[in-house]
Amino acid sequence: MKKIVTILLLITTFTVISSCKKALDAPTQSSLDESVIFSTPSLAQGAIAGILQSFGETNSYRGRYILYYGSNTDAEASVALRSINDKSRMGNYDNYPKNTEMNIDNPLWAKMYEGIERANLAIRGLRTYGSVETNPDLAQMLGEVLTLRAVLFADLIKGWGDVPARFEPVTSETTYLPRTDRDVIYKQLLADLDEAAGLLPWPNETPVTSSVEHVNKAFAKGLRARIALAAGGYAQRLDGTVRKSTDPDLASDKMYAIAKQECLDVIKSEKLHLFTGATGFETIFKTLHLETNRAGLESMWEIPFSAGRGRVIFNLGVKHTTTDKYTTQAQGGTVGPTPIMLYEYEKEDVRRDVTVVPYEWTNGMQVPSGLNKLYFGKYRYEWLKRDPISTSADDGLNWMYMRYADVILMAAEAINEIDGPNAAAPYLKMIRDRAYPNNPEKVTAYMATVTASPGAFFTAIVNERALEFTGEMLRKADLIRWNKLKEKIDEAKAKLIQLQDRTGKYADLPTKVYYKNDGEAVQIYGLNFGDTDAIGASLAGYTPTSSWNVSPSTDAVRYWDALAVKDPNTQQVWPIFQNIIDSSNGMLDNKFLGL
Repeated sequence: MKKIVTILLLITTFTVISSCKKALDAPTQSSLDESVIFSTPSLAQGAIAGILQSFGETNSYRGRYILYYGSNTDAEASVALRSINDKSRMGNYDNYPKNTEMNIDNPLWAKMYEGIERANLAIRGLRTYGSVETNPDLAQMLGEVLTLRAVLFADLIKGWGDVPARFEPVTSETTYLPRTDRDVIYKQLLADLDEAAGLLPWPNETPVTSSVEHVNKAFAKGLRARIALAAGGYAQRLDGTVRKSTDPDLASDKMYAIAKQECLDVIKSEKLHLFTGATGFETIFKTLHLETNRAGLESMWEIPFSAGRGRVIFNLGVKHTTTDKYTTQAQGGTVGPTPIMLYEYEKEDVRRDVTVVPYEWTNGMQVPSGLNKLYFGKYRYEWLKRDPISTSADDGLNWMYMRYADVILMAAEAINEIDGPNAAAPYLKMIRDRAYPNNPEKVTAYMATVTASPGAFFTAIVNERALEFTGEMLRKADLIRWNKLKEKIDEAKAKLIQLQDRTGKYADLPTKVYYKNDGEAVQIYGLNFGDTDAIGASLAGYTPTSSWNVSPSTDAVRYWDALAVKDPNTQQVWPIFQNIIDSSNGMLDNKFLGL
């Protein structure tokens, strides 16, 4: 299915929300009857291609959602956040409806609802004509379409909060809809994913599910667990408060029970596995770059991008300031780790050097990049086996939407809440064991500490998910559902000031780092606690950087001030952008955001 988004769509009856100037396009007449399309597996497959096309277009996940949802947090932020402009406002909690990154023709909102409309038409067609009770191929397609629609709705809620619920194809009576309480949508998604899991095969049980570009039972269950945790957690509501749902069906204990069961189903299936060993964590992302799309490893589902679509490395990868043998694109690093993340990992934690890269490439050589300009090492041009040549400056790397480690840590979180830390400990330990392959004694000591109480274990989960998933854009949604968004950003601001001033735990860090090149690779001294300027200056062949600061005095806006301009709890979601408001026939507004 790789590159399926380039297939000529067989279905042309889709009614789509194509722009913010017209809420709907008129449907065109199909050359094939709907009853033929959705009763024929080879034709119905085009429905999935159509939905994925909506993911891959310019203003959709490709160049907007993946880039912008997730920053800014204590772990991830725009590299240029100190330049207060419309790009930085997408993450700094000071957004506004006319932001030129989103207030555009054919915007992200419209592309997501386009995908939902295509899914709704396919669901109707498959239920009506697909004989899903007797045809396993069409049953699998129904499960896949239900799951893709759930992805789109879950991400709409993360982006905008309460959004219009559209679970049937658009009619003249439903052209314009107001916001729907997200609880209504969450309950529908939980039911849909329960049904989808019953229709979908496990990874590698069929030829279709041998690829991570098709959803499977494990992903549907993992997504249901993720949505349950969000539904049972905190969020900014339409009354302006940050609270949990008052719907008894979405009570936290019930949602933790769903998450626990779904995650344990996946774990006990043994259809997925963690990469382990000294290079296990790195292997996850190197495997992504190999583009084999094999299911049954750690990746559970990936948004498939063709070679001419997708900007994962382009926006989130290690920056190449010039073209070189690895890439004809001089790109990377629009969003990166916050400076404190370099020091949140212990030096024995193998995730640090994979996740946080303190250098960039210039003229084919690695050079230190600056403390306030770090990069996600999970995405690298140098790991691709091809040159990402693209007239649209895309790299074509798939977006790994969920991986098995997420399921394991969700299991640990839910089991701690239900059964206590000792029952949850084996799942957290699985992740720590991989992080410290050469230091098992550190894992043993750590686990003894964090299992002292449910509260201590929960704190460990909060920290572990940052260490495991920085650069995968999960942190913001996690912090919101835990009601820790403002708390953790405030902590990050305090740490950033201490790091800048070399006080607190950062007091003994060097004021510079020292580097030399060994071929194209750079060796850097001064990144670890215990390193000193005196030793760095004495190292033969090493050159000092001019400084190693969070926010130099030349910055007009200090890094910590730019991380969140307003109270994050009052701006947990984006405003609906003006073109959509203007096209809503008065049904949509941003009053709960004070806009």
